[in-house]
Amino acid sequence: MLAPALSGAQDPVQQAGSDAQPPPAAVPSGPPMTVRGMVMNAATGEPLPRVLVRIEGDAAAGVLTDGEGRFAIPNVPLGPQSIRLRKPGYRDRPYATEEVDDQMDGPAHNVLVAPRMLDLGFTLTPIGAIHGHVELSTGDPAQGISVILLKQVLRYGRAVWVSNATTRTASDGAYRFGGLPDGVYAIYTEPMLESEPAVSLVAPGSAANVERSGYPSVFFPDARELSSAAHIRLGIGQQTQADLLLTLEPFETVTATAVFPNGRQFATSPGAEARFGQSSVTISILDADGHRLPYVAQFEAATGTVQTALPDGIYTMQVAAKLSDPTAASAGGMVVRGKANQTLYSGFTELFVAGHAVTNLHIPLSPTPSWPVHLRAFRTALRQVQSNAPSVGGLESMVTVSATVAGEIPMDGMSDSAQAEPSGPDQLDLIGAGFGPLWINVLVNDRSVCVDSFTAGGINLARDPLNISPTAIPPPMELTLRDNCAQVTLQLPPSLSTFQPGDEPFYTVYLVPDFDTPVDLPPMTIHASSGANLTLEGLTPGGYHVYVFDNPVRLEYRNPAALAALAAHGQAVALSPGGNVTLVLEVRNQ
Repeated sequence: MLAPALSGAQDPVQQAGSDAQPPPAAVPSGPPMTVRGMVMNAATGEPLPRVLVRIEGDAAAGVLTDGEGRFAIPNVPLGPQSIRLRKPGYRDRPYATEEVDDQMDGPAHNVLVAPRMLDLGFTLTPIGAIHGHVELSTGDPAQGISVILLKQVLRYGRAVWVSNATTRTASDGAYRFGGLPDGVYAIYTEPMLESEPAVSLVAPGSAANVERSGYPSVFFPDARELSSAAHIRLGIGQQTQADLLLTLEPFETVTATAVFPNGRQFATSPGAEARFGQSSVTISILDADGHRLPYVAQFEAATGTVQTALPDGIYTMQVAAKLSDPTAASAGGMVVRGKANQTLYSGFTELFVAGHAVTNLHIPLSPTPSWPVHLRAFRTALRQVQSNAPSVGGLESMVTVSATVAGEIPMDGMSDSAQAEPSGPDQLDLIGAGFGPLWINVLVNDRSVCVDSFTAGGINLARDPLNISPTAIPPPMELTLRDNCAQVTLQLPPSLSTFQPGDEPFYTVYLVPDFDTPVDLPPMTIHASSGANLTLEGLTPGGYHVYVFDNPVRLEYRNPAALAALAAHGQAVALSPGGNVTLVLEVRNQ
């Protein structure tokens, strides 16, 4: 529920500018006491039996709730205690920031144990599951087929898809993903050949032209790409079924040769290291719109070719080769900046599969151009810019610039993300970020500066993604910093500034700019024992709204529709250049 306000912080980025120390909790005196309470089902309001209620730390102790959801822990010392709750099939409150590894239980409950303390009240949320069957059009058993679960999470205030889990179908074609919190999911299968080798779509060298069939990758319910897939909205404790039908289709062999600018063929066969140095190769298969597909491609050492097997369709094959010797495959004095004496070469070819093998493709490799990020500072007399970064340097040491994929493309270990590296005074180079629409993000390492603007040609990178084509070099990016930044001190009202007996309330706080910015302002978890004041420095001047929730909430704060749908519109605060504003938070009990 929305509480238009706040309470004190747990975010290392936003807390960096605060010198305030949390006041020590007043420790009551007296003998140990029995801590009593009840645990309820958050979805139904019914009592939950057999919940493990455990006190952590020096006072470690634990009990199970009875048939009415009640518990009593004897001999608990007075003072602050940390309590966690566990029950299979349920979760406690989650973290506000959502990553796949942080979607279950969040921070422990802070409880101030004191005489005449009221009974504690906790709630646990039931978790859900997605299950189903995979059927084959041939009627054969659909055993051992890989099924991938995607989850929509928030990253940099935007909804993106990430890989959540992988499983394989049982002998009857059944699969199940359990232990899932509520949210939005998608399901797809990995492609598989009908015959051996079942785990690879790449033919052995002598069998490259053997006719084969297989099952293409399918998104639930019947789509070939994520943009057309169903969004499975899983409610609290909900069990959802998602069945898939895979149709047997011909898979045609595709072979290609990657060639460097000097005409030499790239290969991974013995002796290649002597010619080209140690290399790291990535091969991607994209659909007609540039979305990466889950089809496997690899080098076949015997022939020195790139090989894959694909059903009918229009594709792009993309090769990226990172060489440890930047001069081994160069042509005509070509110079490209690389990392750790490495040069990234890349190339692609478009292809059309229609009922027969595709051979003799050539993929011309060329040094991947870096994308320069020019940095400049808007200097004023308000403040002397001094970098606190550990490395000695100019503006390039004050910011971190990265690129992440935009649009409905799953993010995983190959998420088309990259981080810019210093390449000279007041310049960064972004290398190997991939193609397609990309969000360009900025992290400010020095709180004496803030972002004024970020553009690429006529594109405002604070508002729009940068669409990168394999055939075009993006315009230079211009990142302007300013040194007349603002700061705001968020202050709890006196009635909530002390740690009171019982379960301490936690609040999730968002400071959301009213203007476009490439800088991420992550949510903060606030509670009274962390201090009554929170000072945030290095903020770009302008208007902001403060949103406070009395439970962990993942807010898509870069989506105006998501903000407009909130029950309350938050507290407005205007930050002037060089200004320092104190905002007393209007915390409301829900």
